[in-house]
Amino acid sequence: MSASAPSVFSPAAKAMAEKLGLQMGRANLDVFAATLEELARGNPQVVAVTSDSRGSGKLAPFSKALPRQIVEVGIAEQNLVGITAGLAACGKKPFAVSPSCFLTARALEQIKNDVCYSDVPAVLVGISAGVSYGALGATHHSLHDLAALRAINNLTIVAPADNFESREAVRFAAAATRPVFLRFGKAPMYDLHAPGSRFEAGQAITLREGREVAFIATGETVIHALLAAARLAERGRAARVLSLHTIKPLDTEAVLKVGRECRAVITVEEHMVHGGLGEACAAALMEAGVSRPFRIVGIPDEETVTGSQADIFRHYGISMEGLSELAVSILTVS
Repeated sequence: MSASAPSVFSPAAKAMAEKLGLQMGRANLDVFAATLEELARGNPQVVAVTSDSRGSGKLAPFSKALPRQIVEVGIAEQNLVGITAGLAACGKKPFAVSPSCFLTARALEQIKNDVCYSDVPAVLVGISAGVSYGALGATHHSLHDLAALRAINNLTIVAPADNFESREAVRFAAAATRPVFLRFGKAPMYDLHAPGSRFEAGQAITLREGREVAFIATGETVIHALLAAARLAERGRAARVLSLHTIKPLDTEAVLKVGRECRAVITVEEHMVHGGLGEACAAALMEAGVSRPFRIVGIPDEETVTGSQADIFRHYGISMEGLSELAVSILTVS
């Protein structure tokens, strides 16, 4: 049996989470699978389609409980998307589940033509996204998926930050009448939202107020931005934190509000620095004539280091420590 992956949170980050009263939840992927099964039990039109990924997609309980509502195509991602599009065109509500690195590279043409151009209500689910697959190297990283999919019209892109956002994103996708892409990692996530919080696709959620520096983060990097903001507060610095769970359509109004009200802006994503959240926010700010010190935190354009998700996050500063130090350095010179 292999050893468990290192925690993506340093001891200091865990201590800060405890100070904030945050509770550790489940992996977002587990919440996706549980929510999908719940929806499928109440609606026989909901179908899971997998490419030898029911285990990694946490769908074994789904397949046992609802064997007539799951389709296994084997390691054939192009077939996965084509079959999913066909099921959607025939009145089903299919969720195509596959590692994001393969789903959005091998089947990109099918996503573009069979799903988006054909405007069928299919849901594409990229699992083990970003660098969360583990220490399998660049072949299993999906650092291109947001960039590639942002360039395809008629596709909503959602990267949930915690269990609440994951649950609500799946429910949104199940009710959507147009194509949706959902992006999930593997590590357990802290619960970030208070009871009664509201989720709406395309609307960013403000998790913390502040006017010195703003962190605009997406997906499973949001918690690191929130912890960094708390660390900055201990140093007398006020940081705002936005969970920008929907990459497309972008909540331009929220981005511009941050740019106009804060001294500096830092975007954070588990993705290549090219083509993802950071460049989308930068374009929105520049087109509106909003100028602020601005940094994109993600994976740079280089041969990515090999290691666990925790190793890679720390190496590239996607951590409480790295983000807070970057914020201080920007504020010092701005």
